[in-house]
Amino acid sequence: MSLKKDTGSMELGECVRNPGYQDGEDGGSAADTINADPGEKRESTAVKLDADAAAAEYYTQLKPYAGMPKEVLLLYSSQARYRVPREILFWLTIASMLALVALTVTVIALSPRCLSWWQNSPVYQIYPRSFRDSDGDGVGDLKGIQEQLDHFQYLNIKSVWISPFYRSPMKDFGYDVEDFRSIDPLFGTMQDFDELLAEMHRLGLKLIMDFIPNHTSDRHRWFNLSRIRDPQYEDYYIWTDCNSTAPKPNNWVSVFGNSSWTYDEVRGQCYLHQFLKEQPDLNLRNPHVRKEIIDIIHFWLGKGVDGFRMDAVKHLLEASHLRDEPQVDPNKPAESVTSEWDLHHDYTTSQLGLHDLLRDWRAEMDIYSREAGKYRFMVTESYDYHEVDKTMMYYGTPLVRESDFPFNFYLLDLPQNTSGLWVQHLVHLWMGNMPTGQWPNWVVGNHDRPRIASSAGQAYIRVINMLLLTLPGTPTTYYGEEIGMENINVTESQIQDPAGKYNASASRDPQRSPMQWSGDMNAGFNNKTNTTWLPVHQNYRSINVAAQKEDEGSVLAQYRFLNTLRQSELPLHRGWFCYIHADASVFSYLRELDGLDHAFLMVLNFGKDSALTDLSFVHELPDQLKVLMSTNQLNNGKLFQKSSISTEAGEGLVIQYSTHTRFNPNHRGECYISEKACYLRVMDILYKC
Repeated sequence: MSLKKDTGSMELGECVRNPGYQDGEDGGSAADTINADPGEKRESTAVKLDADAAAAEYYTQLKPYAGMPKEVLLLYSSQARYRVPREILFWLTIASMLALVALTVTVIALSPRCLSWWQNSPVYQIYPRSFRDSDGDGVGDLKGIQEQLDHFQYLNIKSVWISPFYRSPMKDFGYDVEDFRSIDPLFGTMQDFDELLAEMHRLGLKLIMDFIPNHTSDRHRWFNLSRIRDPQYEDYYIWTDCNSTAPKPNNWVSVFGNSSWTYDEVRGQCYLHQFLKEQPDLNLRNPHVRKEIIDIIHFWLGKGVDGFRMDAVKHLLEASHLRDEPQVDPNKPAESVTSEWDLHHDYTTSQLGLHDLLRDWRAEMDIYSREAGKYRFMVTESYDYHEVDKTMMYYGTPLVRESDFPFNFYLLDLPQNTSGLWVQHLVHLWMGNMPTGQWPNWVVGNHDRPRIASSAGQAYIRVINMLLLTLPGTPTTYYGEEIGMENINVTESQIQDPAGKYNASASRDPQRSPMQWSGDMNAGFNNKTNTTWLPVHQNYRSINVAAQKEDEGSVLAQYRFLNTLRQSELPLHRGWFCYIHADASVFSYLRELDGLDHAFLMVLNFGKDSALTDLSFVHELPDQLKVLMSTNQLNNGKLFQKSSISTEAGEGLVIQYSTHTRFNPNHRGECYISEKACYLRVMDILYKC
């Protein structure tokens, strides 16, 4: 490059370190340049130096301009007035980046753990025989479930538990499994299952399967091979010597009544069954059986199933010595001991080694949980009744996890006593015994227990749903509870349940009637033929999903509102739970989160009469309270003085109030939280506190 002065015609040539590789200015060769006279070289160099000096003088007279050559840029960039601001901006950028990184690390370190999908949403239980029939045979199926997936989106439910649909002789409606890797044709095909699962995942829904590890059907291939003493399968079940005339090695009694032992003529021994005789117990002390169970778990997790409900886990192991269990009434004749309630089950439930099995299964599921957003959920079923400490053991230990939670069945006893004190007692049975930092859950109905709307009364279904959806933890809803479905009346000739065939009063058919979708034929359960496996309830024309969608004050509308509120409000979602008041009618508690300027007060009347509740002793509450939602729609928005809150029998109130004073700091003995978190309004984030 060259520059020309305005006043002269002299050109500035480029400076080249090796002149031997540059042509002479007169067009001569490089050799001529090398052989030139030394005097001429000195003269040429002097001219070049004069030219450089002249260029430098020229540069200092110029101001920076766009498109300036490198020489001009470098000349100015070294000046202090340009260098210092540049360095300041550089170090400010570095400092800002470091501060941002430090802030990000701090936020991550202080942020509480995000809640998983099984904590965010209620679990909705489907009994597949009764949910929706797609082919007109009178029995619900997998395609029928897929047809009604929009129901879960309408309710904002993300977790769906489906009771067994494995291939089965249906002696216990799917809990007697003939093949753990097949779908029973009654419910569809494996392709139907794959399509259902894919559609659920597309809609953001999670599928929880029932898993039955305690026993199989007596038609299972393993049992048939064990009967003939196949070397590999000989010890897959619990066998012991007995004879055909007195097949009772001990006094153990089945859950369904009578002896737990049945003589098998093929093998010439008795096998154990803690349920029906068609449901022989697996020998889970056999390592080959344990591996078979793990392989089945892998099969379904590999298909993409999101979790398992582990059935009847307390029955998984039995004492090897097979001694008689002690009688509840020692004076009762041994031959009249025929019910599970006649014995203390010291040798057939909760045996040593049970929790090792569950931990092994949890570890296998955790392998699949490593994939981001694919946590695999595990819940255990164990009716331990007054032995709540046994139930709590299924949470595992701080070092070794088992189930995410064991099902909490204590609210099933709500109908036994209509009082606020009784409800508080049942709630505290769980909250007061749950290990620190664990996640609670609540169940008010399932396929084994009468519907809560029938046992407690239709007048209480709304307040019970309000309790279920505002307590801390995960609620479980049995299909139909969201609309207040009731038990059906079943005659002896209509009984389908094996337990009912043994004892009509123990039949579970009444709570398993077809789902009431509409006022159409068969309540919309089967709109192809006039066939249903159990009768539809007579009230289906008024109590159904379609009708309640049109009614803003319906049980369904209130369920939907409460579930949406639960998931959108941090105090209900993951805040403190504090007891406030309980008496013969009312149970009251609040939900709050440190750092938030609002909280929620629940006032629930489970009594038989109207009640007036005085909460003036709770100084943290404002004097005036406004109802956000009442189970009696006419009371929505109503104002109460905290000294005089009135409720009708079966009415529940959700009261949202503003306050900067928290209740929990001064009442820690009455408050519970699974994982403490505080809200920082300035940054709109949660942090550990």
